[in-house]
Amino acid sequence: MGGENEGKVKENLLKQGAEGKLYIGTYKDKQCLVKERFEKKYRHPALDRQLTRQRIKAEQKAFQRCATAGVVTPALYGVDLEQRKIYMEYLDKAKTAKDFIDELTGSPGSGAEESPQLKKLAEQIGQMVGVLHKNNIVHGDLTTSNMLLDPVDTEDTLPYRLVTIDFGLSHSSDNTENKGVDLYVLERAILSAHSQLPKLFGMILKTYCEHNTNRCDETIAKYEEVRARGRKRTMVG
Repeated sequence: MGGENEGKVKENLLKQGAEGKLYIGTYKDKQCLVKERFEKKYRHPALDRQLTRQRIKAEQKAFQRCATAGVVTPALYGVDLEQRKIYMEYLDKAKTAKDFIDELTGSPGSGAEESPQLKKLAEQIGQMVGVLHKNNIVHGDLTTSNMLLDPVDTEDTLPYRLVTIDFGLSHSSDNTENKGVDLYVLERAILSAHSQLPKLFGMILKTYCEHNTNRCDETIAKYEEVRARGRKRTMVG
């Protein structure tokens, strides 16, 4: 895929972090989301170029593996290795799963944990992570901020499709400990961002086990080992 001749991009910055920035731009005259990785000044220029190219290629492969596995992501339009950019579909009506959950829990006495919408969302997240791991895809940064809910015309309980984003730390691995760490990262993210919903991760894990048919028991055992080590470090600290 090429993005080398896409011309000038009018930036509309959406987010900027330690690794890069996201902004609305254009790809072949189509509005899109652009992810641009920064040059790291503390690294040797040649090493920085090499690492950045490797990470962009890994992210590109993650999009392709997700498409094969049936995990929904934004459409990938192209990459520009020289300009350090990834061009992808811009879902302008989508909201993060984090924002959606915050809205559900926003009012006192909302009973969000028993909400049919939350249960459906937990099922969708569990299915998504289960399918990733079944196909040996480790996301690397599973949080509800890296999941979008894109509106769809349906009468279902949850009128959104779950779209997974941000594969900057993803990699292909059949190692059950790597998958266990992926689950632990998700659990910690949920406990941090949604502490008022202590049962949410358990709801997700139940559906995960139904969809990951690739050494799931071993992965859960590794997750529990990682979790125990994390608790031990917390107690020592």
